[in-house]
Amino acid sequence: MAVAETGARPATDHFRLGLMLAVGSALAFGSSGPFAKALMTAGWSPTAAVVARLAGGALVMAVVATILKRDWIREALRHPGIVLAYGVIPIAGAQLFYYNAVAHLSVGVALLLEYTSPVIVVGWVWATTRRRPTTLTLAGVALAIAGIMLVLDVFAGAHINLVGVGWGLAAAVCAACYFVLSAKTAHGADGEGIDPVTLSAAGLVVGSAAVTLLGISGAMPLRFTANDAVVAGFTVSWLVPVVALGVIATAVAYTLGIMGISRLQPRFASLVGLSEVMFAVLAAWVLLGEAMTATQAVGGAIVLAGLALARAGDRSESAEALTEVTWPDGPAGEPSTDKVPC
Repeated sequence: MAVAETGARPATDHFRLGLMLAVGSALAFGSSGPFAKALMTAGWSPTAAVVARLAGGALVMAVVATILKRDWIREALRHPGIVLAYGVIPIAGAQLFYYNAVAHLSVGVALLLEYTSPVIVVGWVWATTRRRPTTLTLAGVALAIAGIMLVLDVFAGAHINLVGVGWGLAAAVCAACYFVLSAKTAHGADGEGIDPVTLSAAGLVVGSAAVTLLGISGAMPLRFTANDAVVAGFTVSWLVPVVALGVIATAVAYTLGIMGISRLQPRFASLVGLSEVMFAVLAAWVLLGEAMTATQAVGGAIVLAGLALARAGDRSESAEALTEVTWPDGPAGEPSTDKVPC
């Protein structure tokens, strides 16, 4: 018994650290939408807000990576595939689509759409592993979809901005790739991945370059202004939301997220990330004065309950699979069967 307890303790600590890092990342990510919307209200285009965020984050992370890991550029060049995929899809794609959704919808609704990504992750794992999720998992997914319909006020006959919904769902696909690609780090499944600091810094450089090229080419409108922004009821310089986006909502958020997800399984990490919805709604209320309606609040609660139920089913499935690590019941560092190339 003593031996079993000794072996379980590191796995539990490994899980708890990953959980704390993932929640911290969600808290940082939650501030992104409100700060970006403050810039857009001041006249910035969504693409410009993304460029400011990613370029600022890339600059900060390049400095941090140089201090913490001097060979990060060489390491990034040794893993061009995952760096390019991470920079273009989860970073550039997710933020560009999300910010365009925010331009047409409230921050809370746009983020809830983006965070249907756990449904995509569950579906993709099902398709690639050929193993059907448990009934509990599928029931949770169905409940989450019902909650999304309430958030969008479908049953009340409210007007739905289909353009905004389309952008939000596109962001969900990119967010799903974020969770599974982040698992392929040095602390992840195969032990041969890329260091989280390197992936965060290099991915941000690639992502900022990709979005900037879209703007310069004219494919997406790129409009900056020097107008003051309104944050939490105060009129501030445009530099305030730009710095907050680059440092807190990007450099800190992505680094903590990669470190946390690499210690968790992608499906569970994607559900932990749902706490970003609550943080974003709270941030939108504090920083922008936005508030969800009662129906939307109920829908949001149903979404979280449904996805928590899906996680419970996912955990019971993992417990039955002898070759798969459970969340903290198995030894840390054992291979996961979740292989989702995006």
